[in-house]
Amino acid sequence: PGGAPAGPGAAADPDALVPAHYGDPLREQRLLADGLAVSALARDVVAVTGADRLTWLTTLSSQRLTGLTPGGGGAEALLLDARGHIAHALAALDDGRTLLLVTEAGDGPALADLLDRMRFMLRVEVRPREDLVALGALGAGRERLRRAADAVGALVGAWTDPWPGVVEGGTSYDVGLDSPHPGRAYAAGFVLVPATGVVEVVRAFAAGGSADEGSDGVRSDAAEHDALAGAMAWEALRIEAGRPRRAREVDERAIPHELDWLRTAVHLAKGCYPGQETVARTLNLGRPPRRLTLLQLDGLAGGLPAPGDAVRLGERTVGAVTSVARHHELGPIALALLRRGVP
Repeated sequence: PGGAPAGPGAAADPDALVPAHYGDPLREQRLLADGLAVSALARDVVAVTGADRLTWLTTLSSQRLTGLTPGGGGAEALLLDARGHIAHALAALDDGRTLLLVTEAGDGPALADLLDRMRFMLRVEVRPREDLVALGALGAGRERLRRAADAVGALVGAWTDPWPGVVEGGTSYDVGLDSPHPGRAYAAGFVLVPATGVVEVVRAFAAGGSADEGSDGVRSDAAEHDALAGAMAWEALRIEAGRPRRAREVDERAIPHELDWLRTAVHLAKGCYPGQETVARTLNLGRPPRRLTLLQLDGLAGGLPAPGDAVRLGERTVGAVTSVARHHELGPIALALLRRGVP
């Protein structure tokens, strides 16, 4: 990779609002991977209430959301424009009364405005929830984090990332290949908690998922610090898993197929929605213009490419880097959108 910024991922840091690290990003990665750390995620939340909320969002999005149930782990959905390009990527949770849509930090106002304009005469109300924060964990840490938030009375909802599985109604472009999916061990999720309860949740997580402060009744600041992982650690493990992110992998022409997002965010048998024609046509032809690819980088030179840098095959530019990280085991890695014809 090299050259000037020329593609997706080249925008400003989408994680600027959360800590990048707590002193040792590689150690934080190991703790996250082992389920022993929690990470603050740069996300916005929009709440939708009203009797028509699930059927309404099902007609607008790529996913069937009418089956959402309280405590069911939620679902992933995309909002596409009329040409099938990705406008918003959503993690959706419903508690029986309110549908919570979690999106990239900074996208909440635009999402709320878009939905508000699409309400028509339906029984729905849309409003941002700026009081809620997303805290993420991996593996066994997901349940530990849920228990911690519940123990201190702060649990608003818990979302289980379906990646890289193929959900009902979805499909994958790598079915039949001999090599296993790079994200086969990836098990991510997050909880939504009030911003005022974050410290208590982290303390409970550090205590093993309970509200106890320890046998001597004294909290350990060191233990709480050791239970924290920054955005750099979270991103490295996401990149390793080939997991797409709207703030990094999506540009103005990206469609779900290019990012293998048909796995988790698209229901191919649901009713009509904006962009469905492009989804169906590209699926039937089997020819998405690009594909998201995991890159193993040469780290001997010391430097790393930046998101947006061009990827070349010989002298020919064949794509662009979208995400970059230093992994605690793999070294420097990246995701890139490459042209379909690249071997």
